[in-house]
Amino acid sequence: MTASGARGLSFPKAVRLRTRREFLAVQDGGKSVQVSAACLLALALPNGTTAARLGLTVSSKVGNAVTRNRIRRQLREWFRTHIEALPKGHDVVIIARSSAARASSEELREAFARAAMLLKKKVGA
Repeated sequence: MTASGARGLSFPKAVRLRTRREFLAVQDGGKSVQVSAACLLALALPNGTTAARLGLTVSSKVGNAVTRNRIRRQLREWFRTHIEALPKGHDVVIIARSSAARASSEELREAFARAAMLLKKKVGA
């Protein structure tokens, strides 16, 4: 990733899951871990490269648009600053559960960090 803008880190297309097909492939064949009393569900599937890629799913059951976007922003920010914590060479999908709407920013970050650690152990990366 290259540094740019006031925030210092970007979230380029190369590190994102962008199509429904990519999301479904991870959800169908990936290894999963559930974190923090079902706040987040994380799945990982090897992608054949050396980089980790992220996909976020926050359904309308989680809350209104403001709540869903807040959760996505916080999870993307953690990913941008801690990409090395995720298993290398894997596509990772994070699914936010309805309890994520009640979680604080710190709880979401801790849940994501724990998910990354558990996924790394589970996939052996």
